[in-house]
Amino acid sequence: MSAAAAPEDELLGRIFLTRVVEPGDETCGRWIRELGVGTVVRRLRERGEPLPRVSGKRWAGLLARAASAEPRRDLTVARDAGVRFVCPGAAEWPRQLDDLGDARPVGLWVRGGADLRMWALRSVAVVGARACTEYGAHMAATLAGGLAERGWIVVSGGAYGVDGAAHRGALGSGGATVAVLACGVDRPYPRGHTGLIGRIAEQGLVVGELPPGDHPTPSRFILRNRVIAALTRGTVVVEAAHRSGSLVTARAARRLGRHTMGVPGPATSGLSAGVHELLRQDAVLVTDAAEVVELVGDMGELAPERRGPVLPRDLLDPAGRQVLAALPARGAARPEEVARAAQTTADDAVARLYELRALGYVERHGDGWKLTRQAMTSLRDGPGPR
Repeated sequence: MSAAAAPEDELLGRIFLTRVVEPGDETCGRWIRELGVGTVVRRLRERGEPLPRVSGKRWAGLLARAASAEPRRDLTVARDAGVRFVCPGAAEWPRQLDDLGDARPVGLWVRGGADLRMWALRSVAVVGARACTEYGAHMAATLAGGLAERGWIVVSGGAYGVDGAAHRGALGSGGATVAVLACGVDRPYPRGHTGLIGRIAEQGLVVGELPPGDHPTPSRFILRNRVIAALTRGTVVVEAAHRSGSLVTARAARRLGRHTMGVPGPATSGLSAGVHELLRQDAVLVTDAAEVVELVGDMGELAPERRGPVLPRDLLDPAGRQVLAALPARGAARPEEVARAAQTTADDAVARLYELRALGYVERHGDGWKLTRQAMTSLRDGPGPR
């Protein structure tokens, strides 16, 4: 549930837990599943008997963290920074994250105006080496740009190298991208990507499990990768050495039943050795966006149809209906034209257009957007705005 929709006790309890337990803590996930958020929070706050399956030493550490947790303050700081907290079960919660079981995030901090669940419906992860070559950066940017042009959301980790190239490729194509961080979403990391992450927050989404101001650690980077894998339809690895963290993302994707893909590099390149090992197992070799889309767009029950489902117009929120109404009945319109007609900003128009794309109402044609045939039929025959 989002901050607006969740019962206050549930919301504050989950925010409290983001301060107390580390991301991906399966023991805490099991406590929540078996006992409920309220009971877990009460036992930690009242410093009662240890919860099941935890040592005395670890329980003492959790109590120390609990003593300094201030969920109301975290929520206020987040709101001041334009950040919301999305709980499992909320309308914006991406249901595919539930595949993580007890390692599912307690909740997600989200910065940006788009709907995370809608964007995740047609998303692909593009990850790889931080110290990538020019070839790796070129391939990541080209793949991401091609995916964005085809109406897919590009998800990555905001890091240097392949991650940054993928984000820039999507943004440069006028597309949508999501950065999943291993720190508070109000605290861009790495610092050299402060401008890029700020731009992603304006044109896309910045997402994380950690509360405002929290810092990254090596283990948090690794645990963050499971969210990238679970959030998306498939993971593409562009350049990765044998011990690269991006291989953790690919292996998590494979365990979750997502597609794993790799971009081949020179046989002599150590930076491609990890990718080649994936390809020797069960990853699929891809070289461009069309090959990625061919694979992730054919995912059986998990895959949306090419044009996506057509839903009744009255299920759209007012802002979505306003952007939909701004599109011409014939031909395509550029995002800035749609924004003017809908009386909103260009960034908001792009976010809404990608949500409408996931629902099957619009499709992208070059730099413009137009209504689908199904949408025109639905809009002609269905009820108007309420």
